Amino acid sequence: MNRKSSSETAAAAPVLTTAEAVVATLIAHGLDAIYALPGLQNDPLFDALFRFSDRLRTVHTRHEQGAAYMALGAALATGKPQVYAVVPGPGFLNSAAALLTAYSMNAPVLALVGQIPHADIGRGLGHLHEIRDQTGIIKRLVDHAALIAKPQDASRTTALALRAMRAGRPGPAAVECAMDVWSRSAPVRVQDPLPIPPPKIDTAAIRRAAKRLGAAKHPMIVCGGGAQDAAKEVTALSAMLQAPVLGYRRGRGVLDSRNPLSVTLPLGRDLWGEADVVLAVGTRLLAPIRQWGIDRDLAIIRVDADANEHNRLHKPALALTGDAKPILQHLVTELPAHNMKRASRKAELQERQAAWRKRLAKLSPQIAFLDAIRAELPEDGILVDEVTQVGFAARLVFPVYKPRTFLSPGYQDPLGWGFATALGAQHARPDVPVVAISGDGGFLFTATELATAMRHRIPLVTIVFNDGAFGNVRRIQEERYGNRLIGSDLTNPDFVAFARSFGAEAVRANTPEELRVALRRAFARHDRPSVIEVPVGPLPSPWEFIFMEKIRGK
Repeated sequence: MNRKSSSETAAAAPVLTTAEAVVATLIAHGLDAIYALPGLQNDPLFDALFRFSDRLRTVHTRHEQGAAYMALGAALATGKPQVYAVVPGPGFLNSAAALLTAYSMNAPVLALVGQIPHADIGRGLGHLHEIRDQTGIIKRLVDHAALIAKPQDASRTTALALRAMRAGRPGPAAVECAMDVWSRSAPVRVQDPLPIPPPKIDTAAIRRAAKRLGAAKHPMIVCGGGAQDAAKEVTALSAMLQAPVLGYRRGRGVLDSRNPLSVTLPLGRDLWGEADVVLAVGTRLLAPIRQWGIDRDLAIIRVDADANEHNRLHKPALALTGDAKPILQHLVTELPAHNMKRASRKAELQERQAAWRKRLAKLSPQIAFLDAIRAELPEDGILVDEVTQVGFAARLVFPVYKPRTFLSPGYQDPLGWGFATALGAQHARPDVPVVAISGDGGFLFTATELATAMRHRIPLVTIVFNDGAFGNVRRIQEERYGNRLIGSDLTNPDFVAFARSFGAEAVRANTPEELRVALRRAFARHDRPSVIEVPVGPLPSPWEFIFMEKIRGK
């Protein structure tokens, strides 16, 4: 049999523009939406999106920040790769805060970024939207960045980026393409998803971890965002060990809050002081190690996809590198052979949680509103918190029942992330209600995306807690700087009238009871967004429950 020549093989491939090859590759990888703003440098890309619009929906936003945050919200809510597209220069920079946040949260977000004409990149000629060393800036925000130089490379370059987002430590990636390269055409075979070789499971290390945990008198589990897809395994280990599970922010929902072994930050700090072995799953452990302290009586077993994380703060007793789910599956199988007989800690932990609830009653104004939300939001509904007084309290007290249903922005904690991120979560998860909680300060960062919500009929429910200030900043100025107030008081629109001007549903709720009624009505709608304004005064500070004093190694 004669082999086909390379020219004959190439001729058999369909002729596609670079833009068509990229879009076809996204579709081949299972993506069904792109969050984007059009612009000159990406015109051929949008023409390709039109051609493939029956398979890849284009959700166009009113600001690049909105597009990137929507992709981030969709990625966090689904755990699957998402994509956004923006023009170079100011368009890319407008999206950079969201891309940075995606990096800090290990979220699989792909940025498609336009470029000036290919031959002029780096020459400083003053092209529209040209930015000095855009590629260098992008590389500071993601672990994988690439530039498409010709259509023949487009599909594989995109596929490599999508694989990088899922291999090892997940995270965002970026692909640039020059405005003249988008429209060039050539025979292109669309690249299928590239395989990701699973990391080798170190069974000997898992056996050592099982022995260490099985012999522990006071084991504890701490979960971060890397544990979100290992909820079943964490639940099983917690039950075997009768180990309390601390999930704060990114780790919330890994263990159902109704489980007595599920604890939040304040009680978690107490238990950290008692633990002799801690199993840390997909978490940096920054607050426990730096704030609460560590000593030689505490052994830490770390599970992390990134080997570099293990020793960054403190050398652990054992380090297990790889995806949490398969590692914990092996640990669940190995542990019974080494685990001591254990009495139930249910009554003890219920009593200790009750004691902390009494102390946390200081936050009762926030808790009352959060209780109203929890009462109306279904078990699988999603809450997106914000950098706001009610958001801070939610991280401590809001019950979370399932993974990926409490979205909190990680260590970047960017003010204003919430509304647009929640919009993306709701778009990607139309099967469940999504609630965004925001302050009046943060909401106006992306509030114009109400136009996007109306255009694409995204039924997100947003609660705006309005205290007329950057409330946290104002409190700090009052308490630490002699009440010298500057830059913290705000002039706001009538939020109800503002939302209605877009065509959204909008009401004002003055009490938790009114909030429940408003939420019930909002959830009944499925064709448009709803905004609920809640006027509030100054709220009690949560910081004594978040920044707690050292308990070990004093």
